Amino acid sequence: MKADLHIHSVYSKDGKSTPEQIVEAALAAGLGCIAVTDHNEFRAHLDLAGEQRLIVIPGEEVSSSEGHIVALGIDRHIPRDMGVLETIEAIHEAGGIAIAAHPYRWWSGLGEENVVPEFDGVEARNGRSVRRDNVRSERLARSFGPVMTAGSDAHVPEHVGTGYIEVSDACRTWQDVLEEVRAGRVEVFSDSRKPSETIHYGVKSIVEWIFRGFKRM
Repeated sequence: MKADLHIHSVYSKDGKSTPEQIVEAALAAGLGCIAVTDHNEFRAHLDLAGEQRLIVIPGEEVSSSEGHIVALGIDRHIPRDMGVLETIEAIHEAGGIAIAAHPYRWWSGLGEENVVPEFDGVEARNGRSVRRDNVRSERLARSFGPVMTAGSDAHVPEHVGTGYIEVSDACRTWQDVLEEVRAGRVEVFSDSRKPSETIHYGVKSIVEWIFRGFKRM
């Protein structure tokens, strides 16, 4: 079963997809599981609580003081702007696992120096990272330990499923999927962002950063 563990909805300020559009796109892409990991928001999971057609993992992409951290399997919203260790602790207290998201992304990645042992794992592949960063992230993930994830980092419906893990088809719940992740029984896949897309992304990110008052997403 394919599971895209990093997707953004309209609850992220830069997201363009409703939770319902994400589900339809995921089904069209042949996914059996998704995690809607909005920037510092938890509402999409509540919107999809009754979804029966695919597995939905509760998640959030948390802006720590050093960069982005994906929280999977949490039961509550995790506040932003805490330190890395404090954010990881909050995720664990909420019952989740803490994943170092796209660690080499210049704008919002943690940087290798902040991928501390307290993390549960590393995002090995990301559909919106450039190929070089994905190669480095996967190498870091495999050296860090058995827990690694992948996702599209989709902000529009058509990008859903461009990054994913593969887990056992026997998974029936999001807890089953995360058990496979915790055990390291996954394969990781993703596209990579093209150079032309990177230029557009860089300009867009700088403009948005200025309008946010020089604050991280």
